[in-house]
Amino acid sequence: MSRVSDFFAEFIRRNGVTISVYLFTAVIFWIAVLIILPQLYMLDFSFRFNLPPSKIGTEEDVRTLKNYQYLLFGAEGNPNAFNWLHLEVFFRTIWAAVLVTILNLVICYPIAYYMTQVASGGKARILILCLILPFWVNEILRAFAFRILFGLNGPINFALINLGIVSEPVEFIKADVALYTGLAYAYMLLMIFPLYNAIESLDHNQVDAARDLGSPWWRIHWRVVIPHAKPGIASGCTMVFMLTAGALAAPQILGGPSSLWFTQVIYQWFYTGGNWPQGAAYAFVLLTACIVFVLAMMRVFRVSLGEIAK
Repeated sequence: MSRVSDFFAEFIRRNGVTISVYLFTAVIFWIAVLIILPQLYMLDFSFRFNLPPSKIGTEEDVRTLKNYQYLLFGAEGNPNAFNWLHLEVFFRTIWAAVLVTILNLVICYPIAYYMTQVASGGKARILILCLILPFWVNEILRAFAFRILFGLNGPINFALINLGIVSEPVEFIKADVALYTGLAYAYMLLMIFPLYNAIESLDHNQVDAARDLGSPWWRIHWRVVIPHAKPGIASGCTMVFMLTAGALAAPQILGGPSSLWFTQVIYQWFYTGGNWPQGAAYAFVLLTACIVFVLAMMRVFRVSLGEIAK
């Protein structure tokens, strides 16, 4: 308790009473009104029947587990034991989000290490600028650009055919190559900058000492750099996974005819099916999966929530 009071006293001393009260009020309003209350409302909504407005609040408006049971078992009279269609879409979305997260980590870790430990100040700033500039373009426009690049008549197929690598256009969109590539690119910065912040604080003398003692490059990263960068790795993986699992625009634009994303199912329940309680239940199942992934990252990398949030 004394730590909390000391923190508030130091915060007020640094920022003044007026600014401190304003900041605390804004944060509490943001968390309570814009995050917690809507989530609690949707959670309660997920346990309700899909009733017309005239019956909401009547004795028919009771809580039920039917919306969650539908995800597992489907509609009543379903000949199958489980709702395999939606369960398959859910697990495929989670697995794809894991793959995109791993792909981003593999690509972004060398870039972040190079910018912090190898490149000089000027080169590092140019690299950061080159990474940021493309993201000035809207995400939807970038998704359509990837659809053009990976299309049957796109530049990639054109180059492959003219180089004699393939004889016919490759269906990258149908094979979900465009989708995974677009998602990995869309959230690349959210992996690079946590890694950059974590690796930047590493004393380069530790790397030099390990190299002078004859340690190979892979062991230097495994025993020196990666343990130091664990909070950045956990933070980047958490953000990329959650945003990939919850993506909607990219799967809509880059997904093939058979690559249904779980967020698309949620969207259909809300806007096409008009069943908001069912959509809320599906959304909270996805939210629960993301929370489990965050806890798993904290357990695997042995970091606290505060270290991830740095």
